[in-house]
Amino acid sequence: MTGTDTVRHADSRLLAAAAAARLITTVVDAQLAHGAASVVLTGGGTGIEMLRQVRASPARDAVDWAAVDFYWGDERFVPAGDPERNETQAREALLDHLPLDPRRVHPMAPSDGAFGSDADAAARAYAELLPPRFDVCLLGVGEEGHVASMFPGSPAVRESRLAVVAVYDSPKPPPTRISLTLPAIRRAAQVWLMTAGSGKADAVATALGGTSEVDLPAYGARGQQRTLWLVDHAAAGGIVSP
Repeated sequence: MTGTDTVRHADSRLLAAAAAARLITTVVDAQLAHGAASVVLTGGGTGIEMLRQVRASPARDAVDWAAVDFYWGDERFVPAGDPERNETQAREALLDHLPLDPRRVHPMAPSDGAFGSDADAAARAYAELLPPRFDVCLLGVGEEGHVASMFPGSPAVRESRLAVVAVYDSPKPPPTRISLTLPAIRRAAQVWLMTAGSGKADAVATALGGTSEVDLPAYGARGQQRTLWLVDHAAAGGIVSP
């Protein structure tokens, strides 16, 4: 795996707009290279605002959206259509406004779906849908350094074999979730970690300085070709320049 780059933006809105432009270019490049593109989406304020910025961009039509596969890094295990679901928010922000191939949109199962309340079964089924690689995996970063639904010290962040796991003890509600693991995230050619605000400064600085992925899961999120931290000035406040 290659090194890590950091791009700083003045504020969270500019970060989201710049990430949207970067994503459009990356998807176009992937389609030129191999005819299609695969993207792992994230939730959170910055992730969803980025999708809104893609929707608003005049360059969005440069993408062949029918040749994009969408996956999710994690999901709250709640009923379909719940406003807290990352899928629901992503559809409202962007996906429902694009000429997609619905067979290429791959949400994680809801708690009232085919697997009912069995989150483990839902996780196993989602793992079977995943491709051997992603072009780009988008991730938010929590104040304590969590990514997807892998929290510090949790069984999920320690997982070394499975690509997708059920999470039953999330410290953020709801407690039951489905999440990609670090081995799955590392299938991505590029991993982008997007975060804003002074509350994230310690996590950003610690991840960039080097630590344990068990203690700070964001540190373990790395791409095969590129790992990119997209942060605003507040989130970059703790970075020590070499």
